[in-house]
Amino acid sequence: MSVSAPFSFFKNRKHNLDRMTLGDLVYSFFTYYAVVAYIAVGITSFVLAVKWLDNPVRMLLTMLATSLAFPLGWYLVHRNILHGRFLYKSPLTAAMWKRVHFDHHQDPNDLRVLFGALGNTLPLISVVIVPMGWLIGGRASAAAGLGWAMVNICFYEFCHCIQHLNYTPKLGFLKEIKRLHLSHHYHNEQGNYGITNYLWDRVLTTYYAKAGDVPKSPTVFNLGYTAEEAQKYPWVDRLSGGTRGDGHPRRFWEGKNPDSVQTVAEEPARAASGEH
Repeated sequence: MSVSAPFSFFKNRKHNLDRMTLGDLVYSFFTYYAVVAYIAVGITSFVLAVKWLDNPVRMLLTMLATSLAFPLGWYLVHRNILHGRFLYKSPLTAAMWKRVHFDHHQDPNDLRVLFGALGNTLPLISVVIVPMGWLIGGRASAAAGLGWAMVNICFYEFCHCIQHLNYTPKLGFLKEIKRLHLSHHYHNEQGNYGITNYLWDRVLTTYYAKAGDVPKSPTVFNLGYTAEEAQKYPWVDRLSGGTRGDGHPRRFWEGKNPDSVQTVAEEPARAASGEH
């Protein structure tokens, strides 16, 4: 597919995944500041790991532990913090919650709010992985663990983009995780919290294989921040210029024909449920 330079994050414009090609996404992905930062931190960490190398086995054990800790950490953050309802109840954290997850569920195809905020993700990953690696094998293992964590976050972010891109993956793995994630966004947000790994959903009983297994959630787009909640905790409402009360995901698509927008919005829901 062709690469469309106008979709680069060097351009100040809206990036709609339902209008982008795979080539557009690849170009945009590698021009996003957080991804550039992850790659830079990853390369630096691996260089330091090689420089300080003293015990390859411990280094490999750290990378294995990172591969296990990353999906668990994401699951816990996604379920208990991003889908928690405590952040919007304080004026100190309402703006952060709006940016890191509410906006993404209001408009799942807006690439600008799909990525995790670098100021949140990098410190959180570092504070978990670096001490763990140090305990396993000292500074070399700590550096290798952080480098491998950057590979994990880039893989996770790219798969997340693919899940919202108007594109049908050819790989069975990508196709399956996309189906499960669309169910989380368009059917019931209280399950399928994993992005690339649904092991912890299965272990902690939040996994559902198809939309028909659980009821349709009335809060799938607003994450529980209803009109009633907005009256009590108005900060996200004020920052958003109002929130939708009709269950429609495209809160920020103003000036569009409602009928045509609804048709586009319903397509991922049909894909998630397996309808054609």
